[in-house]
Amino acid sequence: MKQSFFIFAFLLSSYFFQAQVIPKSYVAYKTSEKIVVDGEAHERSWENAAFTSDFIDIEGIKKPKFQTAAKMIWDDDYLYFYAKMEEPHVWANLKKRDTIIFYNNDFEIFIDPDGDSYEYMEFEMNALNTIWDLLLITPYREGGHAVDNWDIHGIKTAVSIKGTLNDDADKDQYWSVEVAMPWSVLTEVSPRGIPADDFWRINFSRVNWDHKVENGKYSRKQDQKGQFLPEYNWVWSPQGVVNMHEPEHWGYVYFSTKTSDENVDFKIPDDEFIRWELFRLYRLQKQFYQKHKRWAKIDELKDSPYQFPQEEKITVSLEQHVNGWNMIAKSPFTKRTFLITNKGRIHIKE
Repeated sequence: MKQSFFIFAFLLSSYFFQAQVIPKSYVAYKTSEKIVVDGEAHERSWENAAFTSDFIDIEGIKKPKFQTAAKMIWDDDYLYFYAKMEEPHVWANLKKRDTIIFYNNDFEIFIDPDGDSYEYMEFEMNALNTIWDLLLITPYREGGHAVDNWDIHGIKTAVSIKGTLNDDADKDQYWSVEVAMPWSVLTEVSPRGIPADDFWRINFSRVNWDHKVENGKYSRKQDQKGQFLPEYNWVWSPQGVVNMHEPEHWGYVYFSTKTSDENVDFKIPDDEFIRWELFRLYRLQKQFYQKHKRWAKIDELKDSPYQFPQEEKITVSLEQHVNGWNMIAKSPFTKRTFLITNKGRIHIKE
């Protein structure tokens, strides 16, 4: 039952939201070339594909001590990833699939096909080519649990090392990973199928640890109390917080049906600013509830919204009901209606 209804209108272009950077974007081109997954990415399609910008610390502030960058291409059967990670000491010791791979230095891929922050995929691998693939039906922040027994059947992965694995007698240069994920699995949680000339929300993370070597074996370094030193989290598109599980911050990958020779320019759609604003208000509402033990009225959520790309007046309404609330905004660009629930899920009505 609807208990109350509030309207708060604002001119988005008159503000600038300082705490959140605009997500990165990337164009992944289609290839007709046969890709051999060997960790090397020597095919012409890979050579023509641009690297992402260098990874940055997860909060978007610090420059990592080692360089990392990734590439993406696709065909009718697979979505391909390649990442190159500078590393003077390449090491790994986890060999069992679906173990907690980020206890080693690792590379991680996060995919949310429809950008609603639900039903998203996480993939991790280490320098031994051990993988962990899992599905989040509901995000952790809303009480969700990882589905560890969900597998990307038919996945192909490979690692290449410029140096020597688990050998502290020399200095390594880098390790690289190559991954081919079948669309047949990825589209299980994609309502629109393969995103040809469309985009998905994707991000990458690289976890790196300070290490020690004892009797020739690498492990994570500990402090004097026996606690592991905190890991480094380096990402492509900054999260703004030390938490990869906020999919609304992930990057935008546009899947062009053209080849890289045609140089497609992708611009994040204006509607996405509405999505970001609703997620911002969702987070503020959660913070308000923790402090006041009640849900806020819309005009109690004080903070600067995202700066819109154009001067447009956006109206956000808040409907409170017995189980929580919904926030609703209509796009002045496409006339679509965006709704976010108190559980942090976005729904779009065309």
